[in-house]
Amino acid sequence: MFSRLVFGLGLLSATALVHPAFATDARALQIFVSKSKQSLAVYDGADVIATSKISSGKSGHTTPSGIFSVIEKQTYHESNIYSGAPMPFMQRLTWSGIALHQSNSVPRYPASHGCVRMPDAFAKQLYKMTEMGVPVIITDAQLAPEPVDHPMLFSPHAPAPAPLLSDVELRPAIGSLPVQVAMNEVAMPRLQVQPIVAPVNDQPVKILITRRAQRETIIDLQTYLAELGFAVGNADGYLGPATVQAIGEFKKQHPMNPDASKSLISDDLLHAVYSAAGKGEPPNGVIMVRQGFQQVFEAPVTIAQPELALGTHFFSAHEVNFEDGTTEWLGVTLPNTLTSQTMKRLGISTMESSIISGTPILNALGRITIPDDTRQRIDSMLTPGSTLTISDTGVGPETGQGTDFITLTRG
Repeated sequence: MFSRLVFGLGLLSATALVHPAFATDARALQIFVSKSKQSLAVYDGADVIATSKISSGKSGHTTPSGIFSVIEKQTYHESNIYSGAPMPFMQRLTWSGIALHQSNSVPRYPASHGCVRMPDAFAKQLYKMTEMGVPVIITDAQLAPEPVDHPMLFSPHAPAPAPLLSDVELRPAIGSLPVQVAMNEVAMPRLQVQPIVAPVNDQPVKILITRRAQRETIIDLQTYLAELGFAVGNADGYLGPATVQAIGEFKKQHPMNPDASKSLISDDLLHAVYSAAGKGEPPNGVIMVRQGFQQVFEAPVTIAQPELALGTHFFSAHEVNFEDGTTEWLGVTLPNTLTSQTMKRLGISTMESSIISGTPILNALGRITIPDDTRQRIDSMLTPGSTLTISDTGVGPETGQGTDFITLTRG
């Protein structure tokens, strides 16, 4: 599937490939860039296999911090922003113009217009090492991934065995004739649990868990109001005239308290609609899945103690063992200070997520509940190089067509 990448490159100026052989699976590599150290490190699991000096964005053109991935590769590219400036061995991180690329000027201090410059020989070798979608983590301070073990993290699973047939009459699938089931008088042998197999589509899945945005809330509201018989139009996440009228009619039939009636969409309204539709409590989180730079699906999740910040955490599946159903996850926490306006919008009263015992990264995992059917669907798609991001701030503005989830923490 992936050939072993072996490079016999010695020490370069301020650059080193420190591992004799590179990853057996290029999908599982990770790139970490430190702006304060002006350095880049390539990780295979928890091991550093290559390092280099870099030059990031200068004042006024600061390289953004956050979680990115390689979304385009070109051996030669010219900037369409800065007068056709050459960008050899370009590995694009955003469609707005941020990339890793080779440069003849890498002074080990911020000097670029936002890109991450690398020395010539290293840029060429890094280009050969990487696959599309390889994660690139850019922060001020130097970070390193560490092993993380938590039951919330995903692992491959065996499909559930099919249920045994009984002697009851089955529902007809077509037409009005009953379907007859022939039963043997002897006991049927027990079905064997099927072995875990690698997914057909072996592209890594990219997962984002974040707080539920207004769009998802409105779509659910429209869906359940329609189930209750109210004409809402399309469940599109927009508060159009039909949806506003349907909300008004629901409130007439289900009186709200005076404070709740002042707001078009209040917690009281959501609880009342979910209760009337028999849907339990409204979820406050969402999980989104992409594969091959395309959105696959999204589903609700529950975040405990939503008044506490989750923080920003990134996890990568280094090894996925389909024989024993285990995954080796590595994780890192990114600094991400929210503004007071953002905290108010998200309903966060404190950034101190570590009020619960344990480390922030384990706290965040422990506060998230994922429905079983959603977890099983993701488990069945898991491959090496799959990633999970947990963030308070949701889908970043750079996320779009032809990208993985991009999470900006600064810039």
